[in-house]
Amino acid sequence: MVIKVFLATSSGSTAIKKKQQDVVGFLEALKVDYTQLDIACNEENRKWMRQNVPEEKKPSNGIPLPPQIFNEESYCGDYETFFDAKEDNSVYAFLGLAPPPGSKEALQADEEEHIMENGTHIEETTEEGTQDESIVPEVDRNGDVHGDQEDTEEGEGLEEEMEPEGNETTEGGEDEEPEDTGHAEEDEEQEEEELRQLEGEEEEEYLEETQEEEA
Repeated sequence: MVIKVFLATSSGSTAIKKKQQDVVGFLEALKVDYTQLDIACNEENRKWMRQNVPEEKKPSNGIPLPPQIFNEESYCGDYETFFDAKEDNSVYAFLGLAPPPGSKEALQADEEEHIMENGTHIEETTEEGTQDESIVPEVDRNGDVHGDQEDTEEGEGLEEEMEPEGNETTEGGEDEEPEDTGHAEEDEEQEEEELRQLEGEEEEEYLEETQEEEA
């Protein structure tokens, strides 16, 4: 697989020259095999480049400017897309090449794979945690039920303990009632006797007064 870079060696645009130098210099730094194809001195190169750049990648005037990059017949992109891949450490992916071992792009790919593996484990762990959490409420609910049953049993025990005391009080109350009734009857009898005594005394005084008057 050969990387093709279409350039204009005799371009009068400083911006285009700078972009071309940037692409070529970076490919040389990465030790990527590439071929320079001049469109300024070779009309066939110019036509082939313009025909093989996708329509959606062409500018509004329909004439793509160098540098344009291809991997054999496959279009890779222009300078802007190359620059974005350079910033993202994904130039090899941009060129359609496998990154060499030890390169930043290879290390980044390994990290992404590692993250994906860890993410899968995290998802599995999360699912297990969700299942465990679904079990916990059942245990809690069972615990609440047992707690309610225990409270009910304790309440019944307390009621049973309280009942004898209540019965004793009631029995005591029943025993005391006759005593109170007896005292009340005695008091009534005493009052009646006092009234009878008073009435007798009054009658005697009345008789004495009557006798005195008659005398």
